Amino acid sequence: MGISLRQFEQMKERLDGAPTVRTDALAAATHTATIILGVDPSLRGTGYGIIAPGKPYPQTLALGTISCPASWERSRCLVKISDTLRTVIAEHQPTVCVIEGIFFVQNLKTALIMGEARGAALAVVAAAGLDIYELATRKVKQAIVGYGAAQKSAVATMVQRMLNLAELPAPDAADALALALTHARESSRYQLKPLKKI
Repeated sequence: MGISLRQFEQMKERLDGAPTVRTDALAAATHTATIILGVDPSLRGTGYGIIAPGKPYPQTLALGTISCPASWERSRCLVKISDTLRTVIAEHQPTVCVIEGIFFVQNLKTALIMGEARGAALAVVAAAGLDIYELATRKVKQAIVGYGAAQKSAVATMVQRMLNLAELPAPDAADALALALTHARESSRYQLKPLKKI
């Protein structure tokens, strides 16, 4: 469909009167660096890892394990998980969180305790205003190692290589970094099925 010379002149007049927008300012306003927080929740050893995607390697900003002794009451562990994650988020300002998806366990008590730790982590992350996604453990292992039932040691070794870390990360921290790495990879691709946001 074509337009007449008169219609073209009218469009030009409307555009000439429009305010000028600097493209570099617009790009700066719409671009925010993605910093990904991975969380592998557990009552006695919640792993966390923060990465900033980049080349040739994503940059590791923080990693660690929130360890709680077996002698501590569950409520004390939940407070430590919350307080530590709150501090880590305040220091590194992640923009996205990816957490291990709910998995099936045979022991109901174990499932409830894991749910409590996950809930404590999610409450802190949600209060900080981060977008939260979840990934199934098997999907993460498949993405990192190439095998959905891979051992923790294999995940840690691949995470070390992918992030060019000097030392092998502790198992729970490695799992958290694996979550962040998988999310970075998945979110950079076109998805027929959108990432699961919670």
